[in-house]
Amino acid sequence: MGAVGEWLDNCRGSRKLILVIVAIALLLDNMLLTTVVPIIPKYLYQIRHPPTSSPPSPSPEEASLLATSPPPITTSVAHSNADPGKSPPGTIFLRNSTGPEYPPLASSPSAPPRHLTGSEVLGMNHEDLVNENVEVGLLFCSKAFVQLITNPFIGPLTHRIGYSIPMFAGFVIMFISTLIFAFGTSYRVLFIARAVQGIGSSCSSVSGMGMLAERYPDDKERGNAMGIALGGLALGVLIGPPFGGVMFQFVGKSAPFLILAVLALGDGLLQLLVLQPAVVRQEEVAPTLGELCMDPYIIIAAGAITFANMGIGMLEPSLPLWMMDTMGAPEWQLGAAFIPASVSYLIGTNLFGPLGHLMGRWLASLFGLWIIAICLIFIPKATSINHLIAPNAGLGFAIGMVDSSMMPELGYLVDLRHSAVYGSVYSIGDVAFCLGFAIGPALSGTLVQTLGFEWMLYGIAIINFLYGPLMYCLKSPPAKNHGERQGLIYGEKSSVRYVTYKNEDEEEN
Repeated sequence: MGAVGEWLDNCRGSRKLILVIVAIALLLDNMLLTTVVPIIPKYLYQIRHPPTSSPPSPSPEEASLLATSPPPITTSVAHSNADPGKSPPGTIFLRNSTGPEYPPLASSPSAPPRHLTGSEVLGMNHEDLVNENVEVGLLFCSKAFVQLITNPFIGPLTHRIGYSIPMFAGFVIMFISTLIFAFGTSYRVLFIARAVQGIGSSCSSVSGMGMLAERYPDDKERGNAMGIALGGLALGVLIGPPFGGVMFQFVGKSAPFLILAVLALGDGLLQLLVLQPAVVRQEEVAPTLGELCMDPYIIIAAGAITFANMGIGMLEPSLPLWMMDTMGAPEWQLGAAFIPASVSYLIGTNLFGPLGHLMGRWLASLFGLWIIAICLIFIPKATSINHLIAPNAGLGFAIGMVDSSMMPELGYLVDLRHSAVYGSVYSIGDVAFCLGFAIGPALSGTLVQTLGFEWMLYGIAIINFLYGPLMYCLKSPPAKNHGERQGLIYGEKSSVRYVTYKNEDEEEN
């Protein structure tokens, strides 16, 4: 028992294991976030437009009448090799299956075949699909709006009780939300499930990022750690849509959510074992949320996160419906369309965690915003799912550039201009992230109805182009009301804490 206890103590002090727990929490949260993307639009259409039942069997009287009725009339067309004196080629004759030909009708050219739209191929109504954009958008953005409301409370709460209890609360709430999704069968219940998830996401995101910023005070290491954690987020975004689409088409709606619930239970047990949720008060005076919101550099960094994610937020509810309407895409393609963005986001976050520190995080974000704009312009040009691969891949990679650069930048700014307490600044970062996924889906339905899918994406592309140059302000932000002595004190604190955690890692090895 002594050896087991010592091993558990080493695990609880390990920064690397804390990083794994945060990455898993973000992975499962974003799997749930994106699993619903290919499921909800089609499922809502199905429950509101149930398939028509087969026609009833004829009664005995009707059957006898059908049996005594004359054979059906068919048509035949005279061919070009008809004998002279007979009707010219193309003349249409009416005949039944047993009798002679009737007198010919006037020849009429056949109408050319009409190209069917995607909605007609699927047997769906175009107007219903367009109108459904609004309700699907509101359902998708409900999570982000609830998360926005919750974040300002979670940040200061972490100053009072620490990060572990809110982190565990996030797991519990996510587990409940997953079960509601699994068994919900109406729009109202699914809306509640999505909103409840927002509370759990706020607890997990703010606590997780704050925990990493505290455990990795060195700016370069912090960037690497947050890049790995965002890689977990990216992996969840990558797995979610195809996982949800395939499971929904071949197994059913409840199956993907029940699997996620089981995985969430495993994450909860790991948190109980390693984090041991308990109240931990922080001694250092924390900056207030108002002070951080008045800092222009923090607001510029947060704005980059918002506008970078607003485009993909608009695409989540509208792209599946647009694909169904224009391409006749089946369920599995609705999820598969997001795979290129998810894979490239995973690459971008892991690449620009360390690379952003080397080249300048402001420059990585500037290029990222401009690449996002270019990709959004090309998405409406697609006529098949293959045409979506390149612009979606570029979109995901560029969002990864911005997120993996600006998240550690927020920690750096609060170290430089305030004090090294991170709950509130990462509640602002999470608010910025959620704004993109709240405003985007909320506006997408109305914008698709009024401007169309194409001009909706052109509009957010222009905003990203115009916001990009503001990143230059983050090239060398000044310290705020901190003299050389105060900066030295913060530097000493960071280095002492860094040595402490480094020694713990060396003991593990």
